[in-house]
Amino acid sequence: MNELGKTSRKTVESGQVSMLEIDEGAAGQRIDNFLLRVCKGVPKSHIYRILRSGEVRVNKGRVDAQYRLVLGDIVRVPPVRVAAADLARADTPIVPAAHFDVLFEDDAMLVIDKPAGVAVHGGSGVAFGVIEQMRQARPRAKFLELVHRLDRETSGILMLAKKRTALVGLHEQIRENRMDKRYFACVHGDWLADWGSRRVVKVPLFKYTTPEGERRVRVQDDGLPSHTVFNLVERWPEYTLVEAELKTGRTHQIRVHLAHLGLPIAGDAKYGDFALNKALARANAQPSLKRMFLHAYRLRLAHPLTGEPLQFDAPLPDDCRRFLDQLSALRDTA
Repeated sequence: MNELGKTSRKTVESGQVSMLEIDEGAAGQRIDNFLLRVCKGVPKSHIYRILRSGEVRVNKGRVDAQYRLVLGDIVRVPPVRVAAADLARADTPIVPAAHFDVLFEDDAMLVIDKPAGVAVHGGSGVAFGVIEQMRQARPRAKFLELVHRLDRETSGILMLAKKRTALVGLHEQIRENRMDKRYFACVHGDWLADWGSRRVVKVPLFKYTTPEGERRVRVQDDGLPSHTVFNLVERWPEYTLVEAELKTGRTHQIRVHLAHLGLPIAGDAKYGDFALNKALARANAQPSLKRMFLHAYRLRLAHPLTGEPLQFDAPLPDDCRRFLDQLSALRDTA
């Protein structure tokens, strides 16, 4: 039997019993998710089998998959075999450390300005994302988890928790709709006069997978309730800049709601005008845009541990600002 080990950076070795003591970084986590993290390369089905069989013990007793770990718990993990192919996948790819613009940081949380084109985590054909790169850049961090997600093509404010208590508190605010999330989107199309300066969209969204395995969302009666408020910011011929207030947080919600209004986001490769996007991305195009114009620019919330009101702001990226300047220049010379 190996020596008792803290769980901060520990993973289980193949073929031997491990006794792991739960530290602050793992306290509050479900036992099944904890095992998936420390048993690198072990199939999920095997994790649940050793839980059901009682081979996993917490403080010498059996637990089910829903058990939440407590600081100081001693977890016995039985010998596990890692398939060679799975082990190879666990060892690759090499994740490069990355540094992102930090908007706020304290002992509980970290807020960054994510660039467009960077995934927040690995998976679905993406080798790694922000969370893996941040962990690589901060190897001494005992706990670092994403609080929420942004689409790969979306830029702007992204929160990470540095303590599990902070993660739980922030998730509670998200569930209870106590965060004020604001985005800028530049859309192709005219804002109708009878909408006024504010348009409330409440249409259900249904998530599905295409035959090619791509995740998509559409408006559908039996979908999940979804609510976005759009505020008019500025108009140009054929384009409109809007502010989006998220009242719910469904996958691709802003993108699909705007497409539903007949106002697809410029540069949106999933729900936008594909011919227009191609024209915007051409060399020497005027106006020119080579990304999706969706940016999470403001977030208001309460600090998860102190309750202090916080506001974070991420400036509009240079490529988006340049696109708006080009629209204004074309309008002024028309």
